[in-house]
Amino acid sequence: MSQQFQPPAPDATPAAAPAPGPSGADFLTPASGPSGADFLAPAPVRPGNVGLGVVAAFVAALAAAAAYGAIMNGLERQFSYAAIGVGLLVGFAAAKVGGRNPVLPVVAALFSLGAVYLGQLFFVALYVSKVANTSLGDVIDTMGVSGINDALQQGADVMDYVFIGVSGVTAFSIARKLNG
Repeated sequence: MSQQFQPPAPDATPAAAPAPGPSGADFLTPASGPSGADFLAPAPVRPGNVGLGVVAAFVAALAAAAAYGAIMNGLERQFSYAAIGVGLLVGFAAAKVGGRNPVLPVVAALFSLGAVYLGQLFFVALYVSKVANTSLGDVIDTMGVSGINDALQQGADVMDYVFIGVSGVTAFSIARKLNG
């Protein structure tokens, strides 16, 4: 009592040919998908979170200030590309985390200006600690922030202010560009 396999009887309707798969050229031209959306449509705009963008810009500014001061200390001079890097980092953080908001480029520029200034203060403190052969904590305890600021102002030249300005312009520009 064995049963044998019987193939199904053919239908009277002919089988449809399979749809051709996509070719390499299909990806170069716009095509509508099942939802009607354009294949090459831009990504939807995300609203973002301004508060998180401000916090991200602030954290990036603090990190960039420390890095800027350390780079200048290592080179024992100012370095313009590092100031541009500060602006890029702060502007990028604000725009990517905060999304599209016209306030974020302004915030990024202000934080970037402050970051370069803090980096210059950090550089002066590191330099004084190296010259006095003492720790950074001792320099800060002895001179205080106002004393370090006074030392920075005495040795400041036009380029110090140029670097601060370039950083702010860079941060504003990158945050604005990324926000569209």
